[in-house]
Amino acid sequence: MSKKVAFLVAAEGIEQVELTEPWKAVVDSGNEAVLVSPDSGEVQMFNHLDKGDTKKVDVTVADAKVDDFDALVLPGGVANPDALRLDADAVSLVRDFVASARPVAAICHAPWSLIEADVLKGRRLTSWPSLQTDIRNAGGEWVDEELVIDGNLITSRNPDDLPAFCSAVVEALSHGAAASV
Repeated sequence: MSKKVAFLVAAEGIEQVELTEPWKAVVDSGNEAVLVSPDSGEVQMFNHLDKGDTKKVDVTVADAKVDDFDALVLPGGVANPDALRLDADAVSLVRDFVASARPVAAICHAPWSLIEADVLKGRRLTSWPSLQTDIRNAGGEWVDEELVIDGNLITSRNPDDLPAFCSAVVEALSHGAAASV
């Protein structure tokens, strides 16, 4: 049975490969990918600091409900999660996804959204190294590993980790929830 995966991003600053590679993995595994953003229209992806492609928003955060999806993917890019932290509805959606026990996958700088949602107390995860103090201050345990799975949280550090990250997302979809490692 096909699963529906929400990819939550801001209007710009998304690291392109951190959206497109997990998106491709989800679709190639027979599941549906849905782009969710605070505003309708298109989002601007980046290849580090250079503008990349744009992608059409499928559903606004205001219209997105956790029960409509089987998982959440949070791509990185520095500006993307930083902007999402300022959107109360996006933060609430992240918080609700984590509480639902559905898989929530965050890569690179995306754990900033998890920090803002206040869902990291007692959780083990990884991220881009500059977030480690923020994660610890939020009550999480930061580790420098390619892939960390803690309950329904799936995290990776950077684009080099995408093969493991994408594989873990697809595996979680096939089991309905992330398996603990």
